[in-house]
Amino acid sequence: MVRRKLIAGNWKMHKTVAQSVELGQAVAAGLKRNDVDVLLAPTALAICPLSAAMAGSKILLAGQNVYWQEEGAYTGELSAPLLKAAGASHVLIAHSERRQYFVETEKTANLRIRAALKHGLKPILCIGESLEERELNQTEFVLESQLAGACAGLGKSEAVQLILAYEPVWAIGTGQSASDAQANQAHIFIRSWLAVHYGSELATRAIILYGGSVKPANAKGLLAQSDIDGALVGGASLLAEDFLAIIEAA
Repeated sequence: MVRRKLIAGNWKMHKTVAQSVELGQAVAAGLKRNDVDVLLAPTALAICPLSAAMAGSKILLAGQNVYWQEEGAYTGELSAPLLKAAGASHVLIAHSERRQYFVETEKTANLRIRAALKHGLKPILCIGESLEERELNQTEFVLESQLAGACAGLGKSEAVQLILAYEPVWAIGTGQSASDAQANQAHIFIRSWLAVHYGSELATRAIILYGGSVKPANAKGLLAQSDIDGALVGGASLLAEDFLAIIEAA
C-alpha cells in the first residue's frame, strides 16, 4: 500500500497573527505538489485568521494542544469544539515540550486523544525517547510504554484515526537529527506495535511522521525511507522557502 505523505509545520510559540497569515499565504502560494498533504500548526490565536486567509487552499490546520473538557472554568485552556470551530482539523498531542514543561503524561495524552476524536479532530500523537534512554538502549521500551499509555482503551475504529509522530527528544531543536536508518527503525517498531494491537491492515495504513531537526538538507533521505510517511517540522517550517523545499523532497 502506498501511503500519502504528510508534511506538518509546528510553529510553536512563534509568529504574531499578521506574521502567521503572511507565512501561511506564502506557503500556499508556493505549494506545487498535489500528491502531498500539508498541515500547519500555528499558535491558537492564528488558527481562525489563517483559516479565513487560506480559504480554498488544501492546507490543513492543527492546534498545538487540546484540553479534554468541552467547556467550563478552565482558564487558559482550549477545547476540541473551540479548535474545530476556529478551523482546525487536527491537533498535536503530547509533544515532547508538553511532556517536558507542562507535565504531560500518558494518562493526559489519552484523555486529549479521546476528546479530539469525539469532536472530529485528528490527533497527531507525538512519542520519542531522550538521549539518555537511547544510550541505554531503551528506545523501544519507551516507545511501547508511550503508545500503550496514550492508546489505552482505544478500539480499532478510534486507533485508525491516529497519526503518529516519532520525535526523538535528543533531536528536537538541537540540529542533531536521527540518521535515516535510526529513524526508519523506530518507525518499523511503531508499525509492528500497531500490528500486534490493532491488526496488520491498520498498521499498514497508519501514517507515521518523523520529527527532529528536519531540514531541506536531510529531508530527502529521511522521507525516502520505507516506513517514514512524512515529517513534523519545527524551526524549518518558520521560513516558507525551507518548508516548501521539505515538501518538494517528499
